[in-house]
Amino acid sequence: LAEAVSYSPWDLSARDSGVLRVRGDSSWRWPQVPSFSQPSPWAWVDVSQLQAAAPLHPVAVQCQEAQVVLTVHRDLFGTGRLVRAGDLTLGTAACPPTAQNAAENLVTFVAGLHECGSTLQMTPDSLIYKTSLFYKPTPAGNAVIVRTSPAVVPIECHYPRRSNVSSNAVRPTWAPFHSTLSAEEKLVFSLRLMSDDWSSERLSNGFQLGESLHLQADVVPGGHVPLRLFVEDCVATPSADRSSSPRYALIDLSGCLVDGRADDSTSAFVSPRPRQETLQFVVDAFKFAGDDRNLIYITCHLKVSPADQAPNPLNKACSFNKASSLWAPVEGTGDICSCCETGNCALYGGYSRRNNPLARWPGRRLRRDISSRQGGSSRAAEAEVSLGPLLILDPAQ
Repeated sequence: LAEAVSYSPWDLSARDSGVLRVRGDSSWRWPQVPSFSQPSPWAWVDVSQLQAAAPLHPVAVQCQEAQVVLTVHRDLFGTGRLVRAGDLTLGTAACPPTAQNAAENLVTFVAGLHECGSTLQMTPDSLIYKTSLFYKPTPAGNAVIVRTSPAVVPIECHYPRRSNVSSNAVRPTWAPFHSTLSAEEKLVFSLRLMSDDWSSERLSNGFQLGESLHLQADVVPGGHVPLRLFVEDCVATPSADRSSSPRYALIDLSGCLVDGRADDSTSAFVSPRPRQETLQFVVDAFKFAGDDRNLIYITCHLKVSPADQAPNPLNKACSFNKASSLWAPVEGTGDICSCCETGNCALYGGYSRRNNPLARWPGRRLRRDISSRQGGSSRAAEAEVSLGPLLILDPAQ
């Protein structure tokens, strides 16, 4: 099949500088496909089935940060015969056009990168979203015959992944790999994806099943007295909406790493801490069954307590030790983890926390609690932070 890089003959060139375009002229030749080292997304379109008489492509593609935009000329085959807009669909989900320009005979499709049945391929250098424009002629007027042939136009959007995709060069649909929130009194919370040796932040968001996610939560205390950071709960979802379904609890019950309790998991907190303001934990890679997007987002609720306050059932970091079949804390006495097995951590000190650890999530993103409820006298700050998306693939992929 002949390969071509998309461009716009309809004066669309100024709309998106991230798309490589070649303008047609009498000496037009098939351009070279650009290398993966390009710092911005680019589109690839195969129009060989259209057999257009003119070198000007009837399909223009813009690969944007959150979506792909297709502009299709109704003179699809370059013969002067206009196709019906209703006979054009996008992707295997057969998404209809989103807009039409009758004056210029243009049809526009706008779809998210994961919508309309698109597929994702990951290479060492690129994320490639693949879809197709389908033309399926239906009889018009005479219900017996049609005068054009069906056609398929394969389309690809290439996003380089040599650096963090949250950089200014490429900003696709996802948020940065780490999220940072400032609570009151200038406490700054963060959740980051780290390299296997914890020496630096991991720039790639791609994993294979069988690998481990190294997660690090931090708080910058500013001018505060020394603080100790805890992860109250973490939930994984296939979309950025933390209340979406399905969802899977990684940490629950005010600091119990419940994912490590599963038979096929070795997830655990790292002990000892590198410092009081940091908490590290390792989670075995996983993906949601039946979800072909292969994406997960992780949202965690972080909080702090004074560093000189002893850990308790509401401020703890507990992992399950399969060798001993017991829960063990990163610091503190072993009895603070007993509620990880019984599930009654919310009853500590007469203060009844929520029965469902996720029930509070739709509420305020940042708030302050009087820690006298937790048996202390000082005030503790809390924040929710998010990480993702993480791309989880089978080894065969």
